[in-house]
Amino acid sequence: MAISVQVRGNNVEKALRILKKKLQKDGLMQELRQRQFYEKPTLKRQRKHKESLRRSAKAKRLKYLREISSD
Repeated sequence: MAISVQVRGNNVEKALRILKKKLQKDGLMQELRQRQFYEKPTLKRQRKHKESLRRSAKAKRLKYLREISSD
């Protein structure tokens, strides 16, 4: 998968900002930071479990807020 950004009007700084935003949204920057050092399999499982708990709590919170706002 290739991520590309067009430079319009010689505005390289803006193109770099857009590229960084795309990379961050894609999760590539986070993955690079995680792969910078070796992560033990047990720590990797713990991290993934915590992330899943955080995601589910956020989904539950958003669902609750949507129910309140629709009433």
